[in-house]
Amino acid sequence: MAGLNCGVTVALLGVLLLGAARLPRGAEAYEIALPPGSGISVLIKPGTPTLPVKVCYIIISTRRETKLSIKAGESRVFSFSCQNPENHFVIEIQKNIDCVSGPCPSGEVQLQPSTSVLPALNRTFIWDVKAHKSIGLELQFSLPRLRQVGPGESCPDGVTHDISGRLDATVVRIGTFCSNGTVSRIKMQEGVKMALHLPWFNDRNVSGFSIANRSSVKRLCIIESVFEGEGSATLMSANYPDGFPEDELMTWQFIVPAHLRASVSFLHFSVSNCVKKEERVEYYIPGSTTNPEVFKLEDKQPGNMAGNFNLSLQGCDQDAQNPGILRLQFQVLVQRPQNESNKTYVVDLSNERAMSLTIEPRSNKPSTDSVPGCFVCLDPWTCSTNLTLTPGSKHKISFLCDDLTRLWINAEKNITCTDHRYCHRKSYSLQVPGYILQLPVQLHDFSWKLLVPKDSLSLALVPAQKLQQHTHERACNASFSYLLASAVPGQDLRFGFFCSGGSIEQIRVKQNISVTLRTFAPSFQQEASRQNLTVSFIPHFKEDGVFMVTPDRKSKVYLRTPNWDRGLPSLTSVSWNISVPHDQVACLTFLKERTGVVCQTGRAFMIIQEQRSHAEEIFSLEEEVLPKPSFRHHSFWVNISNCSPVSGKQLDLLFWVSLTPRTTDLTVIILTVVGGGALLLFALGLIICFVKKNKKKKISKGPAVGIYNGNINTQMPMQPKKFQKRRKDNDSHVYAVIDDTMVYGHLLQDSSGSFLQPEVATYQPFQGPMGDCPPSPPPTCSRAPTAKLTTDEPSPGSPPESESEPYTFSHPKDTNMSNGNTDIPLLDTHKPTEPGE
Repeated sequence: MAGLNCGVTVALLGVLLLGAARLPRGAEAYEIALPPGSGISVLIKPGTPTLPVKVCYIIISTRRETKLSIKAGESRVFSFSCQNPENHFVIEIQKNIDCVSGPCPSGEVQLQPSTSVLPALNRTFIWDVKAHKSIGLELQFSLPRLRQVGPGESCPDGVTHDISGRLDATVVRIGTFCSNGTVSRIKMQEGVKMALHLPWFNDRNVSGFSIANRSSVKRLCIIESVFEGEGSATLMSANYPDGFPEDELMTWQFIVPAHLRASVSFLHFSVSNCVKKEERVEYYIPGSTTNPEVFKLEDKQPGNMAGNFNLSLQGCDQDAQNPGILRLQFQVLVQRPQNESNKTYVVDLSNERAMSLTIEPRSNKPSTDSVPGCFVCLDPWTCSTNLTLTPGSKHKISFLCDDLTRLWINAEKNITCTDHRYCHRKSYSLQVPGYILQLPVQLHDFSWKLLVPKDSLSLALVPAQKLQQHTHERACNASFSYLLASAVPGQDLRFGFFCSGGSIEQIRVKQNISVTLRTFAPSFQQEASRQNLTVSFIPHFKEDGVFMVTPDRKSKVYLRTPNWDRGLPSLTSVSWNISVPHDQVACLTFLKERTGVVCQTGRAFMIIQEQRSHAEEIFSLEEEVLPKPSFRHHSFWVNISNCSPVSGKQLDLLFWVSLTPRTTDLTVIILTVVGGGALLLFALGLIICFVKKNKKKKISKGPAVGIYNGNINTQMPMQPKKFQKRRKDNDSHVYAVIDDTMVYGHLLQDSSGSFLQPEVATYQPFQGPMGDCPPSPPPTCSRAPTAKLTTDEPSPGSPPESESEPYTFSHPKDTNMSNGNTDIPLLDTHKPTEPGE
């Protein structure tokens, strides 16, 4: 260009003639001559040494200097006293251009003097252009364009561009830029200052930009960013990270091919304290009928925009006492539209009142330039990397993402009961709604918070398929699991992970609980029909948790206490109801011999209770050894009650139950058959002899014997005045010891002739269904004995043993029997045969 091509005479003297050989680089002599009126000045000054080095000087004739300044119209010859001057000095070449008093030059900017004749120092070329406010200046950058970098960032090749503007007498920093970017033009008014920094080893000899005259832009500046394909650009407001000038306007113009889509994300921003106007960003979006689209900095910014668009940052009048700082760093991402971006999905939350749904990235790491972003769009342009849908409305969403597996869904729903009279016995199905399953994004978590009135109701969870508790011994490998945890504030109680395919038929919890369905594989979409869990509100109980378990006949069922990794919380009580089929025997086994718990206050107990006999075994978990593997023939309870343990000595317990078929010992069967047969033959022989003897004595003269005859009075004949006492006042009704089989032998045979063992006054355990209530733990203030076997105590109506009559036939009391009835009760309900038959 004519205005900048000023004549400059630069003479390099070369090697001194006194030396036959070439002198070292530091000893070379340089001559710089600057023509008058060129507006160019040169300054050589000390740089910042990276390492302690020897002192180096600029040699001018015979003088040693540390600085050299050359103005327009001057000429200087100099050299350096060291061989590596690049480690000691830097050089600045500044050209001042006045566009106020005269015409402003335009065209490509040249590097003058040329870098090929300057000393090999770190160089900075500065162009300071002053212009009137009505004149706009445009810096145009040739390929590969510029890329803005933040404070403290360096450029890979060491070449940087610092660009500043003017507001009256104030210099405003537009930004620092490296090569290989999207910034193609910067438009400013009232002047511009451009600094190009070149390292000493770079032999670049072109500036890479040109200046053009334009009309006033009526704002601080306009930055144009051109995308020729997919990519991203990070841009910052003026003076970043310091405050944006008060009440100023800055615009970015983005050139985007029509077949691509652009999205804007704010990375960092802050706002100032406004007294007038309002800080905002404005968009001119292609196809919008409401341009400009105005957004607050806190709002989600537009996305999925096709074609060119503008973004403007508008400041406000700030509070003089407390102005605050307005600053903005944002990213523009341009990518190809995916198939999913053309589809719209409806998420209907209009009938929901306590539910939220969030679609967000799996990782919080920001995407790099080489990785396209993933956006969720609520309408054609309102897109963001995460989106939360609120209840009570119907939402239409779409996706702008090259790989939807980078997103997932998290949802939460509250089910609350405020009146126990209304909720009692009501049930709800915990299923993921269909409108979530139809989305092309994988569900991560769906949490239900189940809230009940305190001390009024409890909760029962019944799965469609029996559950398995996740343990190291038997891990869950399904595509989803349920995480059960207390939802009571301040209570750290996690019951664990549970998946389908186990032995747990029901889980009961004392109070508020959170049930979280967590997926682990995309195949959950195909297995979603298996995720049916029903919750019911039931009467309140005191146990923190109760597990109803029916073990599988083919595999072990592993069970462990809640909070396995951190220990059972203090004063927590949990029970397991283990059902044992009538044809099976259960083997109960504990993993460890001791729990290792150390109680600070209270006692930790384990109770094992047979539900048929109600026999209890009580173990002190703090001091005693856990029981060895034991066989249980009937259903039983296992209850664990914790104390307040010492830190680091927590209670955790794992046990398992396995079933085996119930079998009878062959030896016992043989002995029973042989003994029964011998006893039967002996009884028959006695009866035959007794009958023959009676036939000979048809009239008995002696006292009556105790053989039952249904047709005669069984009372003993009494002789008058021989006994002065009535029967109930004497011991005449007390029998001597009589062999039951001899006297009643004919009554102990069934229809097949087998000999039956009588059950006279023998306690029989309860044969009904399993109990619903777990065993109550002993008081924690007293120490329980180890493995103490207890049985039911006598009923209050039964007499003490010391008062029972010796050698009498016990029989159940009959309230309808009169006091004078002394008939002996029958041992069999079958009608006896008459004597002699």
